[in-house]
Amino acid sequence: MRIPALFTTSVFAASMTLAAIPAVAGEPVAPKVMVITMFGGEAKPWLTERKLDTKIAVPGLSREYPEVACDAAGLCVMTTAMGFANAASSVSALVYSDKFDLKNTYFLIAGIAGVDPTDGTLGSAHWARYAVDAGLRHEIDPRQVPADWPNGVVALGAKKPGEKATWGSGTEVYQLNEPLLQRAFALTKDTELSDNDDSKAYRAAYKKGEPGSAAPAVSICDTLSTDTYWHGTKIAEGMADWVSLMTEGKGNYCTTQMEDNATLTALKRGGDAGLLQFDRIVVLRTASNFDREPEGKTAAESLSAKSGGFMPSTVNAYRVGSKLADAVIADWAVWQKGVPAN
Repeated sequence: MRIPALFTTSVFAASMTLAAIPAVAGEPVAPKVMVITMFGGEAKPWLTERKLDTKIAVPGLSREYPEVACDAAGLCVMTTAMGFANAASSVSALVYSDKFDLKNTYFLIAGIAGVDPTDGTLGSAHWARYAVDAGLRHEIDPRQVPADWPNGVVALGAKKPGEKATWGSGTEVYQLNEPLLQRAFALTKDTELSDNDDSKAYRAAYKKGEPGSAAPAVSICDTLSTDTYWHGTKIAEGMADWVSLMTEGKGNYCTTQMEDNATLTALKRGGDAGLLQFDRIVVLRTASNFDREPEGKTAAESLSAKSGGFMPSTVNAYRVGSKLADAVIADWAVWQKGVPAN
């Protein structure tokens, strides 16, 4: 299936000067928007629909994705490879490379995820306010959990579930810039989202009247990061409690993915080093699968099921993300100074 070209960036880009591409050989490229994808399926719509003719090899990127692709208008796309180790390593390689000037760049982390059916459905798109690490904690096997505990998830240094951590790494929670988050949502909330018959059939098994059984939509909620691809209602309930604990009751995760806290940590260090602005980062995750089983299925059956959500999720990450990227590039004289008020 070919992804429709819905936007006019190519027309706009043709009228742009080559401001984003160095005028002198060896001069660093200064992207207006850097899109960070995690694997080829997420990058494909960007590479297919955009004229990203400038390819820049960066030492330290994944062997599978060794180049950053850029266009003349100021859009660049990189792919980290999946998981915490790849995400942190690849983004660090980008940040500390002498091939890019990222001081004014906006970063769009755009990828697919699992979704809580009480917050979204297959193909839905979610901008994150909080990114929470689900891995930095204690955990006791469910078969050994005390009878009066709700689960075996315990914060670092705590004695039981629900108690706050007494030590940590400093990377457990990131809150994204609220004005940028709200602007991204306002610009994209009415995006026409892709869907398909397989997704429609699969989501029908989820509770009527909740987002899981409805058509995909764009929303704001939070994202949960961990290398472990977990699945099932019982784990999900513990994850919800974990996000609430780590965000002082403010967070509600809707998407689950394998990279974002690692990516954000690399970007945070780059910001601390004066190489970029951490308040110019947005996280967009689109739902390729549910994070738990529907009524009438086991978690194991649900984990291995073909939901049909992969294609809509990759298409919609592009459709929604490109709307924001287009807005930033088209009005760069304003965005370069900071997030517009409206």
